[in-house]
Formats: sequence, structure tokens, C-alpha cells
Amino acid sequence: MLRIERLNQYYDESHILRDVDLEVARGRCTCLMGRNGVGKTTLLGCIMGLLRPASGSVVYNGTDITGLAAERRAGLGIGYVPQGRQIFSGLTVRENLEIGLATGRSKKRRIPEIVFELFPVLADMLNRRGGDLSGGQQQQLAIGRALVLEPGLLILDEPTEGIQPNIVQEIGAIITRLITEMGMTVLLVEQKLRFVRAVADRFAIMDRGAIRVHGDLERLDDDLVRRYLTV
Repeated sequence: MLRIERLNQYYDESHILRDVDLEVARGRCTCLMGRNGVGKTTLLGCIMGLLRPASGSVVYNGTDITGLAAERRAGLGIGYVPQGRQIFSGLTVRENLEIGLATGRSKKRRIPEIVFELFPVLADMLNRRGGDLSGGQQQQLAIGRALVLEPGLLILDEPTEGIQPNIVQEIGAIITRLITEMGMTVLLVEQKLRFVRAVADRFAIMDRGAIRVHGDLERLDDDLVRRYLTV
């Protein structure tokens, strides 16, 4: 579904991404892991077209999208939930969700019912401002906004950060449902190992800007955790 080949990126003189190779298999949840500052969010920015890589390619469904603008990628069916949620705090829940309609593949005029089925709290708060929601509710809104696009690939950057445990469990169950019932593909950036083991079936670990190890989740043993993930 998604293939990244020999991707390089720099910030000034710093070499942030170093020949990154990554494959995200269709209908699976792949977790991108690594300590803070190793390049995970930069890689997502390149995948989404928010950053232009210095070299390398991003291929989605067999099409090279390396040079496409971010809104074109969304239109192809890539949904993105950034770290920190980045909802529009001054807009209502309804207005936040409707923003995604213009870039969705189907160009629907209405918010898909699946959003409210997965997140019933959003249906109850349509006229409330995004900034008035709790952190967990804002995260649900951010995911719902991405799902308005009806994506084939959903990218989540640290979705459990700062979220109360009951909402974390709900988000995990929803990710599993999106994959098993709707055939969605998920690329997840996450630090919480318990959450990763609950929802992902593949992993890739970044260190110093490169993918150091990847494979089925069963390979993620205590030695790899100590070498690459323990702070």
C-alpha cells in the first residue's frame, strides 16, 4: 500500500532522515517506533507532503506521490492525525469535521455516519467549540476528522499522548475495528508498548534517522526495547 525508498531529509546542516526504507502492508497496522528526536514525525511530514524530501520516493498504491501537494494526497485516500491533534479550537465540532469533506475522495456533502458510530460523543457535541472539549474528546475529533476522508490509509502520530486510560482503550478498539471490519491500513507512531502490542501486527524502529529493524510484532523482544526504545 505504502512504500518509502531511500528517503533523505535535512534541517539546515543536520541530516535528519538517512536512506529510509519502509513498507506499510495493506490491511495491517504498522507501528513506527523510536526515541524522541530520531525523525519519526519528519518522516510522516514527508509522507503527507508537508515536507519535501531531499531525495528518495514515496509510493502509494503503486503511484509515486513524492511531488504531490498535501491536499492531493488526502484526496487519494490518506488520512492524517498529527501529534498534538491540531484541531481548530475556535470552530465547532461540526465545522472541524466538515473541513475534511472538501478533500475527501467521494466529495460527499455530509459527514459519514461511521464517524458518529465510532465516536458517539461527537454527535452529542456537534455545536460545541473544539477548544471546549477534553483532551480525549479532542483526540476523538481529530481521528473523526481524518475518517471523514474515508481513507484507505490512516496515519496516527502519538494518538495516546496525554489521553486518559479509558479513551486510550477506546482508540485501540477503534483502530482494530477499522482494520478488521473496514479493511483500512494504519501507520501508527506510538511509544506505549502495551498499546502497540494490542493494536499493531508489524513494527519498524528508527534510530538516528534510519530504520534499524523491522518485521512482525513477535520480533519486538526485550533486547530490541532496551537497545532502541528505553530512555
